[in-house]
Amino acid sequence: MSPRDRGTRWAFVAAGVLVAAAALGPWLAPYAPDAIDLAARRAAPSPGHLFGTDDLGRDLFTRVLHGARVSLAIGILAAALSVALGAGVGAVAAWTGRWADAVLMRLADAILAVPRLPLLMIASVILRPGVGTLVLLVAAVSWMETARVVRAEVRSLVRQGFVEAARAVGAGPVRSMIRHVLPGIVPTLAVAITLAVGRSILLESALSFFGVGVQPPAASWGNMLYQAQSTMATEPWLALFPGLSILLTVLIVNALGERLARDDASPGSRHVA
Repeated sequence: MSPRDRGTRWAFVAAGVLVAAAALGPWLAPYAPDAIDLAARRAAPSPGHLFGTDDLGRDLFTRVLHGARVSLAIGILAAALSVALGAGVGAVAAWTGRWADAVLMRLADAILAVPRLPLLMIASVILRPGVGTLVLLVAAVSWMETARVVRAEVRSLVRQGFVEAARAVGAGPVRSMIRHVLPGIVPTLAVAITLAVGRSILLESALSFFGVGVQPPAASWGNMLYQAQSTMATEPWLALFPGLSILLTVLIVNALGERLARDDASPGSRHVA
């Protein structure tokens, strides 16, 4: 096994462990996420409470596991939606060209020109979102990079001989797109979605940290950091473990995306039929 293959495998393994820990959180957690024990308030990490407890005596390890389900769900769903939206916009812009291309790309430029976090904070304050609304909001400000990449990819593919040949034998635009162009951009979309997961988790965490994202008593890594702001000097574990969870998750999904990008860019990695 080559070093590249080994690195890709380990990136997949790390991502799989992360998803499994989030999915199995209720069974792995030693306590209920909302179990209050005032006698154990703000306890330091110990064998009984691996990550310590918060100001209500709730087990932090349990809440980190449950927070992983919320943060990863928002990250994955928002990434999938933003990549699907960006791929659709990019493909339409490249395929139709002319005025549609100009309008869609100027729309992407306009949204990119607005700082995302302040825009999301304003929208969150107005809408007071739940998890579903957060997914939609994060996706709505995250599709533009994918749209530009897919547009460039599709414009390159439509100039290839196999697309021209399909048109010559009577394949319509929709059939040509589905049968001949979309398979060619699947590797690009795989890379885009892994990188988008990291960005979406960071956006959700930032919103929750500022108090306009996931609302207590539901646990997410971002709102756990928000609740730990006032005690960072005296009980640092309350911020340390949620912060490390965000850091490690973003590093893992970004490493996976980079590995996929390298494999996609390697000679012979694409085969056009």
